[in-house]
Amino acid sequence: MSRPSIDRLRVLVADAKRHRVDEIAAVLDELGHGVVAEVTDVAEVALATKREHPDVAVVGVDEEKEHALKLISEIVRQGACPVIVDVAREDAAFIDEAARRGVFAYIKHGEREEMGSTLEIVVRRYAEFTRVQEALGRQAIIEPAKGILMERHGLSARQAFESLRQHARNTNQNVYDVAEAVTLSYSLFRSPGAPED
Repeated sequence: MSRPSIDRLRVLVADAKRHRVDEIAAVLDELGHGVVAEVTDVAEVALATKREHPDVAVVGVDEEKEHALKLISEIVRQGACPVIVDVAREDAAFIDEAARRGVFAYIKHGEREEMGSTLEIVVRRYAEFTRVQEALGRQAIIEPAKGILMERHGLSARQAFESLRQHARNTNQNVYDVAEAVTLSYSLFRSPGAPED
């Protein structure tokens, strides 16, 4: 995943109230970021997220906390970008619930400087989070592939990994792609009637 430029982010802004969307968008515009979607309806947020691929989403919260939580849940469910909550006033119970739903940070409404620094921190933190997720996903493929090679060829774990790495070099692929091919093809070459792992 390439890291978005902190200089100009693509931002989705969502709030139940149109005037708050406009206020948040104005702050983002002053900071030099592009607002790619402005959403007030929960039903629209999934489509806007898929269509615009924002780098970050800012969800405003005032009295309509349940609406804000639904917006947050939908954006997080799409898994497209980190979410920042823009709160009218501090509310520990709401912040706790928003954190459980996956927000990365919250700021006080209208705080231009705070918005700028929060955006930078959140985008960097989300990039690191994504790298860790990808690494864990790769390990979930590489480890079973090593196990298959260990079982089939009587190799140690280190030798199995070296075998994957050597094949990757020889075929100009990465280790993950070779490991994925080993695990995907494993079921094709198993003896008929052999038990599933």
